[in-house]
Amino acid sequence: MTDPVLPMERTDDRVQGGRRRGKKRRSGCLPMLVVAVIFAALLAYFVPKGIDQVQEMFAAPEDYPGPGSGKVSVVIEPGQSIPSMGEELAELDVVASSDAFVDAASGNPDAQGIQAGSYVMKEKMSAADAVAHLADPANVGAGNTVTIPEGARVGQVVEAIVDNSDFTAKQLTRLLDDPDQIGLPPEAGGNPEGYLFPATYEITADTTPRSLLSAMVDQTVATEKELQIAQGARRLGLSVHEVMTVASIIEREVNREEDYGKVARVIYNRLDDGMPLQMDSTAAYASQREGDVWTTDEERASDSPYNTYRHTGLPPGPIGSPGEATINAALNPSDGDWLYFVADFENGGTLFADNYEDHQANVAKVQEYCRNSDEC
Repeated sequence: MTDPVLPMERTDDRVQGGRRRGKKRRSGCLPMLVVAVIFAALLAYFVPKGIDQVQEMFAAPEDYPGPGSGKVSVVIEPGQSIPSMGEELAELDVVASSDAFVDAASGNPDAQGIQAGSYVMKEKMSAADAVAHLADPANVGAGNTVTIPEGARVGQVVEAIVDNSDFTAKQLTRLLDDPDQIGLPPEAGGNPEGYLFPATYEITADTTPRSLLSAMVDQTVATEKELQIAQGARRLGLSVHEVMTVASIIEREVNREEDYGKVARVIYNRLDDGMPLQMDSTAAYASQREGDVWTTDEERASDSPYNTYRHTGLPPGPIGSPGEATINAALNPSDGDWLYFVADFENGGTLFADNYEDHQANVAKVQEYCRNSDEC
């Protein structure tokens, strides 16, 4: 006789009468309740954000009410697109956003006729006013520009201004001879050489010789503050004027930015060793040679304090207007033991050496190349 199967031993989880146990029913509802609560919480968190994002998508782009104030120089390049113009104007704070400018341009049929050239505009203009201003042919070329290249001497700055304005050399020279008139910083010692910052400047109907030269000096002072030149000079054991002098020499000696820091290091290594700098650029400044930095025996024998072949230490001051990159290099020289360098015409760079023997080998290499080339 087999063992009977009792009702409570059935394997289908049922009891007599066919009903599921109450405990199992309660345990099945709890997870669903938790899921519902979590889902509700997620809806409460994400739905408002989604609504905000949708609203942002359809909201009007940021725009200034206008009419704006001040003056900003804007240059529109040939073939420049409307969105690109908008980005540039937004960066200059002429308009509040590029999108606002693009929308305003799409509503102004004259926007397609915007001409390349220079414009004088205001800051914080409404996008519609900015488009209308650029679309008016009478406003193109409203201001001339003068570009001062890196390394330019005072005389070259004067020449560039005269060539691009109605100002005379006499007007400019009179101001340059009176440092208080143009706001030269104290470290300049009354000499504007090196303190007329190289950049492009707008010349409008309201520009005067004094305001233009003052703007160049102001830009130098602003760059000094931005690069923290006073702190950097103290770290190097130099004055601000000496750092500007080093930067101006670098500007004249090499034309590749990757070489700037190495030339700065050569200068400092030579100063530390008590060696004369022997820079052709300083001797050429004394003779006012232009076009290259090569010097003659006579120039290298000059008694000028700027002739670093005869005099040790730095020259009395800058030999031109240094740009931001060379000032930065003068403040942050590369690490190395170099004492010599020579232009590498073949490869467009500079050859550096930490001893005279290697330097002579570099010089011989350059001379050999120059004998068979017109590039030197």
